[in-house]
Amino acid sequence: QVHVVESGGGLVQPGGSLTLTCKASGSVSGINPMAWHRQPPGNQRELVAGISPCGTTKYGDSVKGRFTISRDNPRDNKVLLRMNNLEPSDTAVYYCSIFYWGRSHWGQGTQVIVSA
Repeated sequence: QVHVVESGGGLVQPGGSLTLTCKASGSVSGINPMAWHRQPPGNQRELVAGISPCGTTKYGDSVKGRFTISRDNPRDNKVLLRMNNLEPSDTAVYYCSIFYWGRSHWGQGTQVIVSA
């Protein structure tokens, strides 16, 4: 069984920064694709950022240049999402996932609220 846990969400003012952390554990090994998605209130879940086993990254259009996905040690199956210059439209529940054994395993999500 694969467990995915996100942390680091909270309330931040517009223009501020926040870093989310995601850790996958349990029956997982090797270096695996990981990603962040988000679901704003009343909207569908959308891709925020993804990182491949070799470190290639991709971003959703609305966060390019403001968000950065990274990991220090790929074998840890831990990723960070650094979010800068946050906007009210970034308010959402942020979900982390790891792709392992043919499917995505998701965490419970962490809430990010951007408001003055």
